[in-house]
Amino acid sequence: MKLITRFEAAQRSTPELHRLLRETFNALVQSDPDTAQRRNALASIETIQAELASRDP
Repeated sequence: MKLITRFEAAQRSTPELHRLLRETFNALVQSDPDTAQRRNALASIETIQAELASRDP
């Protein structure tokens, strides 16, 4: 799982972010504990959620 940065998230549309959030969550569920893939998925989910929250009035 590639880490999604704030910059990358800011460039996506809201529907794209929702799709990416779903895909990232699925990657998290399939990852093994204590792996880089799991850490990247968790960090990416936080980033995506923060970007979505910043767009919500």
